[in-house]
Amino acid sequence: MKDNYLLSIKKQFLYNRDLGWKTIAQVPSEKLNWTYNDESNGITQIVKHLSSNMLSRWTDFLTSDGEKEWRNRDEEFEGEELNFEQIKALWDKGWDCLINSIDQLKAGDLEKIVFIRNQGHTVVEAINRQLSHYSYHVGQIVFIGKMIRNNHWESLSIPKGQSSSYNKEMFSKDKKRAHFTKDFLDKDSN
Repeated sequence: MKDNYLLSIKKQFLYNRDLGWKTIAQVPSEKLNWTYNDESNGITQIVKHLSSNMLSRWTDFLTSDGEKEWRNRDEEFEGEELNFEQIKALWDKGWDCLINSIDQLKAGDLEKIVFIRNQGHTVVEAINRQLSHYSYHVGQIVFIGKMIRNNHWESLSIPKGQSSSYNKEMFSKDKKRAHFTKDFLDKDSN
């Protein structure tokens, strides 16, 4: 069961990574730094925040506090403009660190205690905390991308008004269990 948890959680992280990237890839370069208002963050700020958070939390995950001394969280939300290549580099660096750390975990590690800002969490609690946090921010990226693309948005899920036809297609197939195998995840992450 514990090995299944690690495979399942990796799949959820990869899903969030891909959902965010498929959104970013739809946004014109000149709009990546757009914000709704002065109190909002744009895609650039969210990517900077996610990448820095991932590097902080997942570097030496089992052996050092997840809030590294070198991290400057406030700076992540400053209005520095980045181009597409810079955003892609930050995105990949953060997600690669996370996925490499997940890949190194063993079932026996799940009940170990790790610290984030000096507060202890089991490894499972820390992983779930980060999955929730990253899903929240990926959702923001998708929402911003949809606002920017407006009528040109290419749906990343079932498009509006197409639920019935999608369900008809899915229910016309034989039932099968979704498999969270290592081969599937390795193929999915390429």
